[in-house]
Amino acid sequence: KIAGMATREVPGIHSMGAGMARAFGAMRERVPGAGGGVTRGVKVEVGERQAAVDLDVVVEYGVSIVDVAGAVRTNVISALERMTGLEVVEVN
Repeated sequence: KIAGMATREVPGIHSMGAGMARAFGAMRERVPGAGGGVTRGVKVEVGERQAAVDLDVVVEYGVSIVDVAGAVRTNVISALERMTGLEVVEVN
């Protein structure tokens, strides 16, 4: 949840999730009380002291993907390390 929220805070992120996950998520968001799906498009592998994050994101048209990716990496690493104390070894 932390990685998903930190990713969505970055300007230029349109949505998260790949293919079918995004389609099901769009339908789920229309159902009252179904939740927002903050973990859609997020996969985290957690060890004893380290974590690795994989994100599926859709970037808004006309925005620099390189800039958005750098901002996402920085924001996710900062949030995870601050809130969990784990060392984030990669964000893909």
